[in-house]
Amino acid sequence: MIPAPFTYRRASSVDEALGLAGEYGDDAKFLAGGHSLLPLMKLRLAVPEVLIDVGRLRELSYIQDAGDHIAIGALTRHHDLEHSALAARELPLLACAAGHVGDPQVRHRGTIGGSLAHADPASDLPAAVLALDAMLVTRGPSGVREIAAGDFFLSLFETALEPGELLTEIRVPKPAAAGWSFQKFTKRAIDWAIVGVAVQGDAVALVSMASTPVRAVAVERALAGGASVAEAASHAAEGTSPSEDINASHGYREHLARVLVGRALDESHARS
Repeated sequence: MIPAPFTYRRASSVDEALGLAGEYGDDAKFLAGGHSLLPLMKLRLAVPEVLIDVGRLRELSYIQDAGDHIAIGALTRHHDLEHSALAARELPLLACAAGHVGDPQVRHRGTIGGSLAHADPASDLPAAVLALDAMLVTRGPSGVREIAAGDFFLSLFETALEPGELLTEIRVPKPAAAGWSFQKFTKRAIDWAIVGVAVQGDAVALVSMASTPVRAVAVERALAGGASVAEAASHAAEGTSPSEDINASHGYREHLARVLVGRALDESHARS
């Protein structure tokens, strides 16, 4: 498939990118790694008239210790996050999830900010930042905003980002609990998750179980009440709305959620 015609503009700074977004308005979209946006354009599901390329803005590519949290630039590549010694030490859940994204080519080009802004409920990183209670920092016409991960994902492919606003940084608190696990069920290793689970301590987030990444609130409530892993995991599908497609039925996804949450909690507790 061939995308519709568009104008390409490459930004050399965040300020220039925001200026271009203001100039072109709703006709423009930001382009980072392109692994989410370009396939949609080829299918004509996205038809931006202008692409603003921010992929070369090195000022937004970093992983830094900021005291009580780790600051991650929105244009940090999945590969860099996966192989960061700092991330492995302080945020092993996020580093592990980054290592499960697509294949090596995708991980070398795709960015954490692009994945979060795309808001695909089948993506790995949105659920991981949700389980980690991350804060997302944006810049736009209204200035700088901080948006909690739980408030960022609104619906399928829709986020709290305002028109002309750019995601610039992800701030992830250093977890108080050491236990973590990332579980993902796929047909092939490079595929989107049919169901996935991200666990940090007793925080549990689900992949592909609703129109957004969601916290498994019923599981967390059961754990807080002293339930066993098996009993808590039995509540994994409560409050979710998984889709049915060629990969799995509604019921099968619910079953997978219970199984994977149980495995993830067992692994997390073993690491505690």
